[in-house]
Amino acid sequence: MYLPKAFEETSTERLEAFVARHPLGTLFRGGPAGPSADHLPFLLDGAGTSRRKLRAHCARANPLWREAPQSPECLVVFHGPSAYVSPSWYPSKRAHGKVVPTWNYAVVHAHGTPRAIESRDELLAIVTRLTLTHEAGSAVPWAVTDAPPDFIEQMLKAIVGIEIPIERWVGKWKVSQNRSAPDRLGTVAGLQQRADAQSLAMAALVPTEAIKAPD
Repeated sequence: MYLPKAFEETSTERLEAFVARHPLGTLFRGGPAGPSADHLPFLLDGAGTSRRKLRAHCARANPLWREAPQSPECLVVFHGPSAYVSPSWYPSKRAHGKVVPTWNYAVVHAHGTPRAIESRDELLAIVTRLTLTHEAGSAVPWAVTDAPPDFIEQMLKAIVGIEIPIERWVGKWKVSQNRSAPDRLGTVAGLQQRADAQSLAMAALVPTEAIKAPD
């Protein structure tokens, strides 16, 4: 990934929090038919330590679990907010006109070599944690134990777990750090005026990151 220094995010706390907020990752791997990608919701194990692991599961019918461990390395990409940025929001447009559009975004790239998990108990632990995590905000949360045990056993036989120890990872926060303070303020105002969910989420990132940019 092309990564200018101004956009690089290396804080492990921020990377961990980002993955927790945006758990749907795109797993890229090589395979007999060429590059392939799968979209999986991941759990992050080992947060706050040097032994972080991503865990997910896929359908047993998916060749991912057979092919991915044979790849030298896989890449998982987590996407956060993104938004088009109009140069008409910049005060510098009125000053000299030397401005162009851009696209702001935040992503995390995690690299590692995956292994397949076929253990019934490990699979149950993965799906239970995923369920607890994503049902936590529900008024009437569903639990794995709500389903008949024989049905859960049947479902467990139809999936395979994926575990990826994170060997290296990096974040890219492209959030207008390379613009002047007035242009950053104009960007925030433009995004807030647009008012869709992605624009508002990006507007919240711009002032946080703006301190990295020279005025």
